[in-house]
Amino acid sequence: MNAEYQFTRDWFHWAPEVWTHIKTLLPGRLKFLEIGAYEGRSTVWALEHMLDDTGEITVIDTWEGGDEHKIDGDDMQAVEDRFIHNVALVREKYPKRYVDVWKGQSSQVLRDIKDKQFEFIYIDGSHRAKDVMMDACLAWPLLRKGGVLVFDDYIWGNPTDLLNRPKMAIDMFTTLFGEELKFIHIGYQLAIQRI
Repeated sequence: MNAEYQFTRDWFHWAPEVWTHIKTLLPGRLKFLEIGAYEGRSTVWALEHMLDDTGEITVIDTWEGGDEHKIDGDDMQAVEDRFIHNVALVREKYPKRYVDVWKGQSSQVLRDIKDKQFEFIYIDGSHRAKDVMMDACLAWPLLRKGGVLVFDDYIWGNPTDLLNRPKMAIDMFTTLFGEELKFIHIGYQLAIQRI
C-alpha cells in the first residue's frame, strides 16, 4: 500500500484555522458527523487533529458526485477509491479512532442514524439549496446542545443560479432556527453552535 495520502483537490485549506478554534468549544470525547467526504481530506484532518482515541467520525457520501463533478469530468469511482485509501492510512496511524462510513443519500442515512448524537457536524454534500436545507434539518436534531454545525461553501459563487448554491438554504435555516443557535464563524464556511 502506498504510504502517502492521495488527494487531487484541496477545497479545505481555509478550514483548519476555523476548526482548531471550534475544537476549543467542544468536549474531549468528540463524535463527528461529516456529510460529503469526496477524497477524505477533511475526514483525515478531523481524525488527525480533532479526535482523540475515544473519538468517532461518521461519514456519509454517495460518491456519485454533483453537477460540478460531472462538468469537471471527475471519475467518481476513483474518488471513492482515494477516500478508502486515505482513510485506511489514517486509521493505521490512529487505530482506536472509530470511523463509520455510510454510502448513500444523506436524506436517508440521516434518518437511519436518528438515534445518534454528535458534537460536531460538517455539511458539505450536495450544493443544491434544497438538499442543503434537508441535510441541515435532518442533522440538527442529531447535534447535542453546545455542539457545532459547520456549513461549507457558504459564499461559493459557481454556478450563479441561487437554487444550486448552499447560501440561500443556510440563510433560511439560520433564520428559522435562530433562537436555537449562535454564530461562531462567518466566512467561506459558516459555523453555528446549538444553544
